Amino acid sequence: MEHWEKVEAVQRMQDYLRIHASGEQFDWKGFWKAACYSRRHAGRIFRELTGYTPGQYLRRVQLTQSAEELAKESSTILETALSTGFDSHEGFTRAFSRMFGVAPREYRREKMAIPFFTQYPVRNYYLYITGKEREKMEKSMTTCTVIPVERCARKLIFQRSRNATDYWTYCEELNCDWEGLFNSIPQKFDTAAILELPDFLHKAGFSRVAAGVEVPMDYCARLPENCELAELPPCTLLYFQSEPFEREEEFCAAIEAAFRAVERYEPGRYGFEWAPDTAPSFNFGASAAEGARLAYPVRKK
Repeated sequence: MEHWEKVEAVQRMQDYLRIHASGEQFDWKGFWKAACYSRRHAGRIFRELTGYTPGQYLRRVQLTQSAEELAKESSTILETALSTGFDSHEGFTRAFSRMFGVAPREYRREKMAIPFFTQYPVRNYYLYITGKEREKMEKSMTTCTVIPVERCARKLIFQRSRNATDYWTYCEELNCDWEGLFNSIPQKFDTAAILELPDFLHKAGFSRVAAGVEVPMDYCARLPENCELAELPPCTLLYFQSEPFEREEEFCAAIEAAFRAVERYEPGRYGFEWAPDTAPSFNFGASAAEGARLAYPVRKK
């Protein structure tokens, strides 16, 4: 079986899970059919490329959905358990506590950061590491919207790396749980991002690349393990956003289009100058619906 045939088969299974994971009963027949291979072989390659059995993967998706519901406080814990495939309050509580390290009731009360499970498309990762499709990128994907956003004084919750240089090397060093962890914080100003730290946050022995989110100055919830909290002064962030795209495999093109826009942008023409001493830069990644998003600190000249 060719490598890319395996990647595409697992991607089809991931797509099926993403669409059909909600609800009390999951249709396993539809899942195995999506793979276009025998159940035994499909299960083996799914675990090979994702690190989880299909059952483990589904349970992580459902528990993350349940945590999002608990944070909304729109249903009881039992109702949440039943709607995400559990038969009892007790079984749900055990599984939730085992995955997130906190009981559902405590999480609902404190709303601390917990490691939400993020469904990373395997196709995107393998496109990135192999360079496949790089030469087929859409040349038309060059338009980027630039929007200044004012930020008041705030705090930054972040996790350092020692050797990372970008999004994927950060994931390889510290795994990809950071995105779900930081996105679980309801008070966040924006979604989780890969950061390039300014001088005042850089520490000897560590890379400038970190991951994190901005939160209000009055944030006082429990800090996630191995994370730090820092105060940031008021600043303006220039948001660069590429066009949306139709195919998920075009995410590389979208991100590169956003980076090209940053390189070519002349803030002085609009009364700004880059201000890397005031805040990190943010790489929010890319999605088909929104395109790629980057943010860089500037100040008025």
